[in-house]
Amino acid sequence: MGPATARNDEDDVADDLKSETRDIVLEVKSLPTLPKVLDKVTELLDNPESSIEDIAKLISTDQVLSAKVLKMVNSPIYGFPGRIGTVQHALVLLGINVIRGIIISTSVFDMMVKSMEGLWEHSVGCSLACSCIARKAGFKDPEEYSVAGLLHDLGKVVLSVQLPEMERAVVETVASKDLSYFEAERDVMGFGHDRINAWLSDNWHLPPNLKEGMSYHHKPQLAQLYPDIAAVVHIGDFLVRVFEFGSGGDDQVPVLKPEALKQLKLRTQDLEEIMDQLGRELVDVADLNFA
Repeated sequence: MGPATARNDEDDVADDLKSETRDIVLEVKSLPTLPKVLDKVTELLDNPESSIEDIAKLISTDQVLSAKVLKMVNSPIYGFPGRIGTVQHALVLLGINVIRGIIISTSVFDMMVKSMEGLWEHSVGCSLACSCIARKAGFKDPEEYSVAGLLHDLGKVVLSVQLPEMERAVVETVASKDLSYFEAERDVMGFGHDRINAWLSDNWHLPPNLKEGMSYHHKPQLAQLYPDIAAVVHIGDFLVRVFEFGSGGDDQVPVLKPEALKQLKLRTQDLEEIMDQLGRELVDVADLNFA
C-alpha cells in the first residue's frame, strides 16, 4: 500500500501544480508583440483607404494580434463562440473601431522583443508552411490551417509573460540538458505549451479545429476530432525548423511523424514540392523586416 500511496500523492501534487499554473495562465491580460508590427497596423487603421483585407493580412502576420482578435470575436458577447477561425471574417464582424481598441490595448515589452523576434519569425514561417501544406492536400480553406500554424506556439508567449521564472528554467534546461523546448517544458513543468494552448482555446472559446491544431501539433496521431489540422501544423512546424527560419526556442528539428503524412495522403514527392514553394514564400517574408 505504501508505494501506491506515494504515487498517488505525487499525482495529486502534479495535478495541483497544473491547476495552479492554469489559473495563472488564464489571468493573462496583456501580451507583447513587436513594435513595428503595431506601428504598421496603426498606419493602416489611420488610412481611410485601407481595406479590411489589407488590415487582416497584416494582423495575420502576428500571433498575438491574431489571438486577441479571435479571442474577442469568439467571446459570448458577440454571439459567435467557437465559430470564427479567420482574421478577415473576425474583422468584418468586429469593425474597425473594435480593432483599434485591440491594437491600443496591446503591449510592447521591450525586454522581450529580442527573444520574441525569433519566435515571431518561426510562427509566421509555420503559418506559411501550413497554408502550403493545406493547399497541396486539397483543403478548401487553407487560411484556417494557416491561423492554427501561426498560433501553435502562443503558449510559449503566455508562459513568458505569466510565469517568467518558470520560462527561464525551461530555457536553462534546453541549454544544460540539450533538450528541445517542448521536452524541457515537460521536464520542468510536467507539461508543454500544447497544454497551455488547450487551456487558452477553451477559455477564449476558439473554434475546436483551431484548438486541435494548437494542442496536438506535437502528437497529431492523438487528435480525434480534427486530425487533418493537427497533422498540417505538425508538418508545418517540422518544415520551418528544417529551413531554420526563426526560432522555436531551441535549435533542434523534431521527428516528423509518418502518421501525419499518412493522414493527409502526402508522399515524399509532395513534401519536396511543398518545400520548394515554402522556400520562395519565406524569402518574401524575410524581406518584410518587421523586427
